[in-house]
Amino acid sequence: MNVTVSNTLISELFKAKNTFVNLSSAELVEKALAKNEGALTDKGALAVTTGKYTGRSPKDKFFVKDETTENRIDWNRNQAIGESVFVKLYQKVVRYLNDQQDRFVFQGFAGADPNHRLSIQVVNEYAWQNLFCRQLFICPTPDELKSHSADFTVLSAPGFKADPAIDGTRSEAFIIISFTHRIVLIGGTEYGGEIKKSIFTVMNYLLPQKQVMSMHCSANQGKNGKVALFFGLSGTGKTTLSNVPDRDLIGDDEHGWSDQGVFNIEGGCYAKTIRLSKEKEPQIYNSIQFATVLENVVIHHDDRKPDYDNGSLTENTRAAYSLENVPNALIPSVGGHPNAIIFLTADAFGVLPPISLLTPEQAMYQFLSGYTSKLAGTERGVTDPEATFSTCFGAPFMPLPASTYAELLGARIKKHHAAAYLVNTGWTGGPYGVGKRMQLSYTRLMIQAALEGKFSDTETVTDPIFGLHIPKKCPGVPDKVLLPWETWSDRDAYDKSARQLAKKFKNNFGSFPEASEAIRSAGPLAE
Repeated sequence: MNVTVSNTLISELFKAKNTFVNLSSAELVEKALAKNEGALTDKGALAVTTGKYTGRSPKDKFFVKDETTENRIDWNRNQAIGESVFVKLYQKVVRYLNDQQDRFVFQGFAGADPNHRLSIQVVNEYAWQNLFCRQLFICPTPDELKSHSADFTVLSAPGFKADPAIDGTRSEAFIIISFTHRIVLIGGTEYGGEIKKSIFTVMNYLLPQKQVMSMHCSANQGKNGKVALFFGLSGTGKTTLSNVPDRDLIGDDEHGWSDQGVFNIEGGCYAKTIRLSKEKEPQIYNSIQFATVLENVVIHHDDRKPDYDNGSLTENTRAAYSLENVPNALIPSVGGHPNAIIFLTADAFGVLPPISLLTPEQAMYQFLSGYTSKLAGTERGVTDPEATFSTCFGAPFMPLPASTYAELLGARIKKHHAAAYLVNTGWTGGPYGVGKRMQLSYTRLMIQAALEGKFSDTETVTDPIFGLHIPKKCPGVPDKVLLPWETWSDRDAYDKSARQLAKKFKNNFGSFPEASEAIRSAGPLAE
């Protein structure tokens, strides 16, 4: 099999009867409703359910190991699969999609900067998933569509269940990426996030090879043109904290940082909606409009209003909407070089400060560590928060060695003199189950102060265990909140828990023998 044969097989899908290419959002909503794929809410959003797969399945994600990838992908952190397995599954998926009554094709782009964008096409079994693509990827103009030629193709067939004994997969679900054939296969899972994250993974492979830093982060820009980046895993607050009315939103999840500045990889937002309210998160709430895709959000059948407090299907409820729905979105989604970089963590131990100032070496240490608490529902099987370290705040999406991303980020931080901060949006006053979640209003005030440079002359306290530099004052935030040990009723219990987490940091960092001594020394001071 070669690329020519691959394209020939895919072209057969386009020739098949009832293959719908580049339908409008309204047309896709009509198709989805006609096929009973979902229900319309009172605001015109399309509410769908994704069955037992309500989050990503990282253990079912593979890269084809061949001459292209053998010496590039970090196989210690990524799963390999043989090309023969890929080829057989590819042929089965194409036949399966050909046998369906309908097929839906989206053609567009990933990457708002024309110099670094990827032309993509997605072939979907479901109309709602094709609508999902229209919301989250960048839609072409009519002129761009005339000359559109896909650099990468995603084939999404949720109804095709693999047989591990025959197909060589781990389960019925699979996400397989071939960089030689420039194809992504997705089967067995209806969760839309797999489509989004597969293209992000592709960009994380391609962009660094062009010396462009690819990042799992959100980004916004102040009225003064200053850009801020927010790194963090799902559930740490990237979308919430970056989507604020007084700053222009560049994007909520995936970005590149080139020699010209920051650009969004996507054309939409994929916001968590569990316990969403208009009062606390008006920007997100008001962006859920006609043609937004609501995943696993329960709706009331009498008035068709979404019940955002209902997590009976999953805590990982989601809304996929276009940046055009966001009044303060920066379109095209391109900004300058960042002035501030914020690493977000939801610390279930309740021992990390709500905000701390980082040296460049500490920033690299935190970036490589990627510590947070994995929150319920983000991945299958996770029902309670648990401590986790995700390299570069996005290990499942980073196919290249971690040092590739760290060196790019470190070089850009130093070149553009970006200030770095670690912000804990997790627990305070005790661990999960004892303490409480950090008040969002306090977190917003601390981030506002950081972005306005108010900590530059503020006296700091050095955390005796983690070595972090904690500001003693922040406008609008009680002093006691800033020092985590002051929020615990038992200082000895705090010290014990903090040392346990420090030990986890050091144990995890043992997997980065290539890190310099300066970066290694920027970790916790004690165990």
